[in-house]
Amino acid sequence: MVGSWGAIEADWGLFFMLLLIWYVLIKTWEKNGTLDRWNATRALGIVLMIRTQRGQRLLERLARPRKFWRAYGEVSLWICSVSMLMVGLLVLLAFISSVISPPTVDPPTASELVAIPGINPVIPLGWGLMAFVVSLVIHELGHGLLARGHGMRIRSFGMLQLGPLPLGAFAEPQHEELMRAPRRERLRMFAAGPATNLFAAFVMLLMLGGVASQLVATNDYVHVRGIVVDEGADAAGMEPYDTLVSIDGVPVTDLETFQGIMAGYNANDSVELVVRHQDGQRETLTAVFSDKYDYYLNLGWSEELLQQSGIQEGDPFMGVIGLSQGTAGIDRLAGPLSPRFEGNLGQRALYLPFHLLTIMLVPFELNGVAIHPFEEGLLQAGDGIVASIVGTNVLLFMASFLFWLMWVNILLGFTNLIPMVPFDGGHMFKDMVHGTLSGIKRLGRKLKLWDLHPMWVDHLSHKASSYSSLMLLGMVLFTILIPYL
Repeated sequence: MVGSWGAIEADWGLFFMLLLIWYVLIKTWEKNGTLDRWNATRALGIVLMIRTQRGQRLLERLARPRKFWRAYGEVSLWICSVSMLMVGLLVLLAFISSVISPPTVDPPTASELVAIPGINPVIPLGWGLMAFVVSLVIHELGHGLLARGHGMRIRSFGMLQLGPLPLGAFAEPQHEELMRAPRRERLRMFAAGPATNLFAAFVMLLMLGGVASQLVATNDYVHVRGIVVDEGADAAGMEPYDTLVSIDGVPVTDLETFQGIMAGYNANDSVELVVRHQDGQRETLTAVFSDKYDYYLNLGWSEELLQQSGIQEGDPFMGVIGLSQGTAGIDRLAGPLSPRFEGNLGQRALYLPFHLLTIMLVPFELNGVAIHPFEEGLLQAGDGIVASIVGTNVLLFMASFLFWLMWVNILLGFTNLIPMVPFDGGHMFKDMVHGTLSGIKRLGRKLKLWDLHPMWVDHLSHKASSYSSLMLLGMVLFTILIPYL
């Protein structure tokens, strides 16, 4: 225990030392005029804001269909309003959960707390850096297009830097025009950034579905992603990512075949399993099935739930988790848009939003890769025209490229919808509160119940935004820091 805390303290020490070096460096640049030559300024003490006028002409051309972008902004506003409510509830639920049942796991290290490519162990430097830069540009392009769509000028574009790493991008509208703009237009502009990230993530998922349709498995067998400790497969010597070739001489070619074979056995039956390990070696193992009913009952399942799931006493349980076919790696990324997804169009649509959330766990489960190397080795280009032209390696490269773009766009989109300043969600929340109070003011005047001073609305909306931001910040910090207490 002492060793783990020593490692955590050393990690934090290195982190703060690098921050101090960076602070001294940009402070020196600020004094000797280097930042002025770069058209850059410091923000929050340690963040470098580098501005440029490039991209203005391209933005102007893209923003010409003004009616389209205003409609786009309205759709974005509705989507972001619902998403912002969900994000706020998730922060609240995480805080309540931390208070009621504090986590007992070891606290994360400093590198695991920052979403910086190459420093966070689950965000690789190459893929992560590329995806963050592209996603930040997409985010700010959304803001810029809506600003121009409503006639607001953009002063500059730029990047936010923390050392050599990009933290963000920005489109800087004319402040006076932004403040004078009607509230609805300002709301659309704030919503356009995160909404564009979420729309881009959906486009990446569509393209991942296309890549999945071009990849097939190199063999017809199934493999296991995990082994249950002290159950039949574990006692027999099976290991994660072993391929299950046959059971008592019957080939296991797909999941349906496996289920059909298992239906012919009972708990406590002994079988011979032929497996192929990751090194390619085959081995014949002897396994004894346990009782599936008792296993799930011990996990806390109720008898009613077991009955509804069709699990009966005496059903055989091999003790494997995640039995998957050869295309499982790419199918897991494409989700409901994979050609092998079992479900109609309605089921695909219902599963889609849940898939966009669960896919965020992939890098944590696989230690920073999109597809496990073993499952990647089971994929090859199919017989289609596109697959035959580009080949397996290009298709796998595209799968990782699209996955990380989708992952980072989802991360940026939902993070920016936290209803807390300086995130876009915080600015939206402030304007929404202002709009609600203005409506109350008009209603009171119409019914001749009260006549509030105009400054009352501005003052109260500002206070509500400030206090809610502080409260949410406190919740987030408590949830993050509670493992250290």
